[in-house]
Amino acid sequence: MQDKKNLSEIKIEDQKIIQNKELNILEALIPVVILMMLLAYNIFYAGGEWLGEYSNQFILLMGGVVASIVGFLNKVNVKRMLLEVWENLKSVFIPIMILFLVGALAGTWLISGIIPAMVYYGLQVLSPSIFLPASVIIAAIISVATGSSWTTSATVGIALVGIGTALGIPSGMIAGAVISGAYFGDKMSPLSDTTNLAPAMAGTDIFTHIRYMTLTTVPTILITILVFTIISLNIETTGSADVSGLLHTINETFHISIYLFIVPLIVIILILLKTKPLIALGIGVILAAIFAIIFQGDILDMLPGSNSYKTVINSIFTDTHIATDNEKLNELFSAGGMKGMLWTIYLIICAMFFGGIMDAIGALARITNALLKIATSIFGLFASTVISCVGLNAIASDQYLAIVIPGKMFKKAFHDKGLAPENLSRSLEDSGTVTSVLIPWNTCGAYQSGVLGVGVHEYFIYAIFNWLSPIMTLTFAAFGIKIKQLVKK
Repeated sequence: MQDKKNLSEIKIEDQKIIQNKELNILEALIPVVILMMLLAYNIFYAGGEWLGEYSNQFILLMGGVVASIVGFLNKVNVKRMLLEVWENLKSVFIPIMILFLVGALAGTWLISGIIPAMVYYGLQVLSPSIFLPASVIIAAIISVATGSSWTTSATVGIALVGIGTALGIPSGMIAGAVISGAYFGDKMSPLSDTTNLAPAMAGTDIFTHIRYMTLTTVPTILITILVFTIISLNIETTGSADVSGLLHTINETFHISIYLFIVPLIVIILILLKTKPLIALGIGVILAAIFAIIFQGDILDMLPGSNSYKTVINSIFTDTHIATDNEKLNELFSAGGMKGMLWTIYLIICAMFFGGIMDAIGALARITNALLKIATSIFGLFASTVISCVGLNAIASDQYLAIVIPGKMFKKAFHDKGLAPENLSRSLEDSGTVTSVLIPWNTCGAYQSGVLGVGVHEYFIYAIFNWLSPIMTLTFAAFGIKIKQLVKK
């Protein structure tokens, strides 16, 4: 009866980690070790496709099954585990709805010309004397607009590397500048899956997360821009930055107008006014759909759909591809709509299954208690989180899992220390999101190196934003700068 009462009182946001005296630390680590081994096999021997496109999701489910077996052997019943999984799934309902809206936003902002307009005007600020800081800014703007560091690098990043190399600038410097800017957007854009994933794992909302993250992210990007400005003033450049071909293609494909910026401006204002995320993003989707019909009639006629309205609806729910005569722009002018968010949503659901079972059997309590014995101070907790994120980027070779697993493991530890959940979500992004690209065998490092044609060892030192971000978050923790306490209701 006592067990039943405890189960009925489970609340994901304020519950304590379930304790299980029957479980020891070695048993608690069994699911984690097996999970890491399966992930390593998937990455190193199966090329990430061991179980198909959703290998990581299946591996998380398998980890949950292993955890449930450990639970059975330590007197944990099925009902307790299922209830904990259900509570976890309920806690991410709103984040999942937001992710669907983010997909819709990406599709409508593409066909309305908002993203192309940002690319068009961004490319025109290039100047040889400030090429490197300008590259950081351009990549940041486009990544914030698209929510994707990968797309940014595969489009404008390639162009910037080609232009910069013609100017005589070392490719490692250019790649470092592009990656720094691209991952700024990957952290800060509400369109980014990692920006949605981190607060979902920590238990806060996306806009609270973004606002709190600016405290460490803005100083880091400003230092990055300053360093690249100093570098630009001390290197010689030759040639000219010719982006006329890209500008011509964008201008010929879309109707580019400064009025298109009204939509993102309204969304930004709504965010600043602390409007609920679902409402702010929903308004962004509706306005972009209207602007698509007003400004991009020719584009809508070219895309599949019997009329403009159906084409706009398709952009909200499914893939959209706008072909141009420039291959560099074709990937940028593609969006997945709500369908494109399913991979991340499935990952969250599977992570909630794994985390729920680990909660229910008492494994997270045992592991967290062991970590807290080492990290007795608030700084130690932040440091443990950062080390875990960086370590998982190296061990699991996956950016998402470097957010999901530490997020789930440290969530209650931050709560028990009286720290607001945005402390954890910010730490996950400052260390999990950005350091993935610094590891050659991580999916992000391998991708960026292959796309930009520059080895990780070449751009590592110049990816200033990426390696400075975890240092910045540890500095804030060490000196107690802007560490938000949990508000008791």
